Amino acid sequence: MPDADEFWMSHQFLATKIKGTRDRLHSVAKEGGSPVERRRHLRISVKLPFDYSLVEREGSLRGIVEDASEGGLLVYLLERIEIGALIRIEILFSKDTELTTIQAIARVVWSGPAAQDSWAEYQYGVQFQSFFKGDFNRLKILLREVGQAPR
Repeated sequence: MPDADEFWMSHQFLATKIKGTRDRLHSVAKEGGSPVERRRHLRISVKLPFDYSLVEREGSLRGIVEDASEGGLLVYLLERIEIGALIRIEILFSKDTELTTIQAIARVVWSGPAAQDSWAEYQYGVQFQSFFKGDFNRLKILLREVGQAPR
């Protein structure tokens, strides 16, 4: 498995096969009834590089977005971050022949260890708090396009 910098520098993220998925959505069982969906937004499985930094800190580090929705992201990082921390994120992706970004502020809402075969140490669920001007629309377009990609 390549480390974050190797992944970042490779062209893999430009042509990654991306698919929509409902099977990874978390659910909880109601007492005596069927499972109930807790998420409001469909998660789309992706592999995209991104830069991030804690809001109160200068300088950025790299991570990988594993899945995305209009509400938040599943990300893999090398460093430990406290639940509740605010992070600045800049997701890099290709649109046609150009590289473009989505910039936002997100809050860490859960954390856990990354899978053993991952280059990262930790996985985090982050919830979007705000977007830079026009970037929420850019995110919706990206999710719509990748959700319709051949599976």
